[in-house]
Amino acid sequence: MEVLDAPCITPEVVAEHGLSPEEYDRVLHALGREPNLLELGIFSVMWSEHCSYKSSRIHLKKLPTGAPWVICGPGENAGVIDIGDGDAAIFKMESHNHPSYIEPYQGAATGVGGILRDVFTMGARPVANLNALRFGRPDHPKTRHLVAGVVAGIGGYGNCVGVPTVGGEVNFDAAYDGNILVNAMTVGVAKTDKIFYSAATGIGNPIVYVGSKTGRDGIHGATMASADFGEDSEEKRPTVQVGDPFTEKLLIEACLELMATDAIVAIQDMGAAGLTSSSVEMASKGGAGIRLDMNKVPCRETGMTPYEMMLSESQERMLMVLKPGREGEAEAIFRKWELDFAVIGEVTNTGRMELVWNGETVADIPLGPLADEAPLYERPYAIPKAPQPLTDIPASTDIATDLLKLMGSPILASRRWVWEQYDQSVGADTVQRPGGDAAVVRVHGSKKALAITTDCTPRYCYADPYEGGKQAVAEAFRNLCAVGAKPLAITNCLNFGNPQRPEIMGQFVGCVEGMAEACRALDFPVVSGNVSLYNETKNEDGTSLAILPTPAIGGVGLLEDWETSATIGFKAPMEKVVLIGGGDPHLGQSSWLDVCHGRREGNSPPVDLGAERRVGECIRGLIQDGLLTAVHDCSDGGIAVAVAEMALAGDIGAVIDDELPLGLAAQVTDFLFGEHQGRYVCTAVDDQSAGRVRSIVEAQGLRFAILGTVFGDKLEFGGYRPGDSAYWGQVSLADLRAAHESFFPRLMGSELTPEFR
Repeated sequence: MEVLDAPCITPEVVAEHGLSPEEYDRVLHALGREPNLLELGIFSVMWSEHCSYKSSRIHLKKLPTGAPWVICGPGENAGVIDIGDGDAAIFKMESHNHPSYIEPYQGAATGVGGILRDVFTMGARPVANLNALRFGRPDHPKTRHLVAGVVAGIGGYGNCVGVPTVGGEVNFDAAYDGNILVNAMTVGVAKTDKIFYSAATGIGNPIVYVGSKTGRDGIHGATMASADFGEDSEEKRPTVQVGDPFTEKLLIEACLELMATDAIVAIQDMGAAGLTSSSVEMASKGGAGIRLDMNKVPCRETGMTPYEMMLSESQERMLMVLKPGREGEAEAIFRKWELDFAVIGEVTNTGRMELVWNGETVADIPLGPLADEAPLYERPYAIPKAPQPLTDIPASTDIATDLLKLMGSPILASRRWVWEQYDQSVGADTVQRPGGDAAVVRVHGSKKALAITTDCTPRYCYADPYEGGKQAVAEAFRNLCAVGAKPLAITNCLNFGNPQRPEIMGQFVGCVEGMAEACRALDFPVVSGNVSLYNETKNEDGTSLAILPTPAIGGVGLLEDWETSATIGFKAPMEKVVLIGGGDPHLGQSSWLDVCHGRREGNSPPVDLGAERRVGECIRGLIQDGLLTAVHDCSDGGIAVAVAEMALAGDIGAVIDDELPLGLAAQVTDFLFGEHQGRYVCTAVDDQSAGRVRSIVEAQGLRFAILGTVFGDKLEFGGYRPGDSAYWGQVSLADLRAAHESFFPRLMGSELTPEFR
């Protein structure tokens, strides 16, 4: 038999499976004998970084995961929070980085498919998709190809499956030249009394395979995602899965139909490591054993071996445990939806994974070593020392020119070219589409809505991992507050380089500890997430290019009435523009310093978490009371960029002249382009309304300033005539819009011109 008669397990075979000599010794100890090739493959994927979290588990325990509204925290397919009235929001974010670099369309598409399954496997109907994308330099030879493929893959899958893509991020940096990031997030809604979990129970209960047939695509995908890239990245193309969104749509409907009955005991999607991880996780969580007949696994290719079946990551597949006698009922549903259905095994009381092929046992492994007893490493780490504060601060000599450059830069240019390729409104519940601080999606049939955002500033995390981790959570919190939602919980996707390098592990530890502090201070727990390590590329000289530390945060909040949500666009002439919150000016690590002066220097802006919480609660109260007509969180590019984005969204200009620092250009530069945290730019109807807002804000010990007035078709800074000491320039909305909207079309449609290099 091929599985049993495989070549002997040599050190080279072990290394090819991504296991160290020490880990192979643990395999020998766990089995009490040498494994066959199938068993080695199973250990390989289950002990991969992607599945076992062996370098990160010890630090992930630092994250707060509980709150009165948390129904299910980390450990299941997705996190679950109570949103009232018997409703629950179920959500998670995951990475598909390596596959998307190798094959961008299918890598991104199957990333969307996988995160959708994580959500609907728990009983939720998916209502929104988001994504956080990071690419290399715009003029890198592969960037245009990667952007085109990833965006097409996300749109192609999400649009076909009928779930709106409502928000996300797209960023560029040389650190991602050899290793892009594709992080996908899905949010779904379920009833709190119809949530499904993955623990297999009930000795003798049937184990059922549903969905698509198993093929040879994606074999060793989890292992590939747990290693550095080298020059052989193109050779790994067969490890990338191939998706079919139309089958996924059928699978969603079939699963939800069966979930309306009481036939399901447990359910798990087949994601990374496919049938191996789904069966091991179900059995280990239930404290049971599992026995599978490999001859019964539906296969789409002839001659497939158990090794290929167990390690394939073919898409659109699920594993279920059913109540005895319910097989016929379940099969009828899946056959109606033209999907495969097969009883392939049963739950046992052995605590082992037993695989049978042609009547012979071809794998017999204790489940403990595969799951809870997988390797756990406390890797050495060195948290980088934060850089010194910026001292030689340049001053802007032309505010308008600098603002145009910022608004047209890869950091801040409009992402319209990207999000217009996504269906943002299928389902008819999207209230706020991409382009604002957070997406807003109604809970169907109610006045409630979910606000959703993704956030991270990697340059902050690189300069100071601890402050950067805090800031990523705080910005997600701010973006939800900016639309009027109460922030409830986060998911995350922690993207880092090689954890065996102490400086990279230090970045990870620093970011996690900063995130943990922010989550505790903001009462914003982590309910799900994903860790993606080894995001590095080996250069020809043996050195490695690691990505910037990128702990992407997906935040979810609740609006009791979607009609009260705030938007960013200026609404009417003569309204007052005001600034609420904030601390001392801070230009270190700012977009302005980077884009306008080519310097990424200084320390990251500090985050006062107590102030963040107070100002967020204040903003939500002002929105609820109808005192603010527009709200925008102040982040990249500072006040000047926030005002510009609000003006473009509302197609009305503004004169920014009140309470503007006078005299020194450096003070004006700091004020307009500094990225000090905890600030919102807002509008109030008139002076009287602004005065009322001021009294409320200052009564809570928060900063307040009147910036100016909504007016005209341009932005003016200073409001005086050219030549006056308090005049800092002006720019028309037409020129601003042209700069803001041109980057992506030019990147994707023609050769790059020098200003984009």
